[in-house]
Amino acid sequence: MNKSKLKINIFVLLTLIIFLAIISINIPFKKALVFLQPENNDILCYVPISAGDRFKIKYTHSIHLSDVIESYEITKDDHIRQYELEYEDFAIGMPSEAASGEKFVIEDGKYFIKNMAREFPQFDLRLGQVRANHTLVYGDLWYPLSKAIEPGTRVRIKVEKISLLKQLEGVNILDDK
Repeated sequence: MNKSKLKINIFVLLTLIIFLAIISINIPFKKALVFLQPENNDILCYVPISAGDRFKIKYTHSIHLSDVIESYEITKDDHIRQYELEYEDFAIGMPSEAASGEKFVIEDGKYFIKNMAREFPQFDLRLGQVRANHTLVYGDLWYPLSKAIEPGTRVRIKVEKISLLKQLEGVNILDDK
């Protein structure tokens, strides 16, 4: 084989490798709970997640300044199902009774709504700027969302498959302990 054909073959091979690398970093493959800016779909942070996994969002209520804990699980069809709500005060913005099929319980001075089955493909949240201290609780991990998201920012929370490139855009909460 002459040198010019060898150079062409090497060039074609390198071009093909670069092309495949570019495509592969854009293929969504990792399922994650993502926190993104709804205006432009930029991922701010994420946590790898699977169907059946559970997480909580804990925050301080802005009026009565007590903790509220919303508990969620990931469904088989990648929706987010709220299954429990825990709070300490009946003040403004908190429910005083359970909906049909749900159970209202008082335990250790706290109020719970259990057996919830409120399912969402996604939901929006605005991170509190003053006291809320929105925190993701995932297993033993307690992660203040303000570490990766500017307080006051509106975020969309959803489950989606993300590519390697998208993973590089956001903060992996498990890596940012």
